[in-house]
Amino acid sequence: MKRAVAILALVVLVLQSAACGLLIYPERKGQKSGQIDPGVAILDAAGLIVFLVPGLVAFGVDFVTGCIYLPGGGKRADGTVPATIVLPPDQLDAAGIGHAVSAATGQAVDLGDPRVEAIAVVDPAALQQALAAAR
Repeated sequence: MKRAVAILALVVLVLQSAACGLLIYPERKGQKSGQIDPGVAILDAAGLIVFLVPGLVAFGVDFVTGCIYLPGGGKRADGTVPATIVLPPDQLDAAGIGHAVSAATGQAVDLGDPRVEAIAVVDPAALQQALAAAR
């Protein structure tokens, strides 16, 4: 009997800790708004079904931290909207990108700096993964 209770408690603890979007997607912390991630919402709701208080805590933490929102939409944590720079294909080299970023930010950009790393991405999801891996 004690073993069954211990196993049940362990299963509930694992499900509850996995239900929090902050633990699953820490790179989303700081998002202010966006489209709600159905996977995180379903996991948080499962916590509500099992135990009311931990489920409410999971929803609260995910909404307060912004981890319940899908990446790629809305504003940054500081309230600004990310800028998008569109370049023609013939300017997609180090000089063209450096010039465009310098013009947009007003800061000198040296893409030859050894601390700069170029990563090719093909879609917004790949960009989010690359940014998360770089952190």
